[in-house]
Amino acid sequence: MLINYLKSWPLYLLPHHALSRVIYALTRIRSPLAAPVIRWFVRAYSVDLAEAEYPRPREYPSFNAFFTRALRADARPIDTAPEAVVSPVDGTVSAAGAIDAERIFQAKGRDYSLVELLAGEAHADDYRGGRFATLYLSPRDYHRIHMPIDGTLRHMTYIPGRLFSVAPHTVATIPRLFARNERVVAHFDTPAGPMAVVMVGAINVAAIETVWAGLVTPPAGRHVCELSYPVEGETAVRLRRGEELGRFNMGSTVILLFGADGVAWSDNLASGQTVRMGRMIARRT
Repeated sequence: MLINYLKSWPLYLLPHHALSRVIYALTRIRSPLAAPVIRWFVRAYSVDLAEAEYPRPREYPSFNAFFTRALRADARPIDTAPEAVVSPVDGTVSAAGAIDAERIFQAKGRDYSLVELLAGEAHADDYRGGRFATLYLSPRDYHRIHMPIDGTLRHMTYIPGRLFSVAPHTVATIPRLFARNERVVAHFDTPAGPMAVVMVGAINVAAIETVWAGLVTPPAGRHVCELSYPVEGETAVRLRRGEELGRFNMGSTVILLFGADGVAWSDNLASGQTVRMGRMIARRT
């Protein structure tokens, strides 16, 4: 545990947003030098490019194009069971379980407030007594985010904050980490009731995008910003299970929230479990 604290404490001193803006610029440089950098990254992090739509490093004009790569159409089949709730990402379960009143488990001895995560009471009642799952995306993972279940977008909230790393050692040591970092929260109406997809920023996560709003951050905002969306008409945002919802430009964490009696997590959805986009992680109740 001491080593985790030693690795984490320098993060308090770093200019998180300034460093991330530098990474934002560097990863978007279009250059022939991108290919050797990508090849190094693939070797260093054991990235499986065989499942990518474009499997050769030279096919990516920039590092960010590689990092946000699409997969082959057959690489992630979507579970077709009517009651299935599928993983929105490739990653590792950091934690999953019940929302105890309004507290969400972060790591041993640490939790944080549902109200703080959502930046206010406005939506918290939808999820009290419900279920949460925290899914960590490592640098080697696929970084697009997909719908766990059919849904209609109702609200999107941008919440400013720090950009601490979300690696396991920082999750274990930095209090209220996910409620302190910059994040984008998308609230949906679904057949399982209300669902929130919380996209948490982190150091070097230079941008968070959604398919309906495009680039949400950068630039970093100073105030909470909330947008509402209609449920009917041409501007309504309806997404099917497995459709792309958004993406991280560099890796981070997704937190799923469901309301009380909405879903039952699969028995094997536990800390340390690997998940793959499209595979069932819960059933509608």
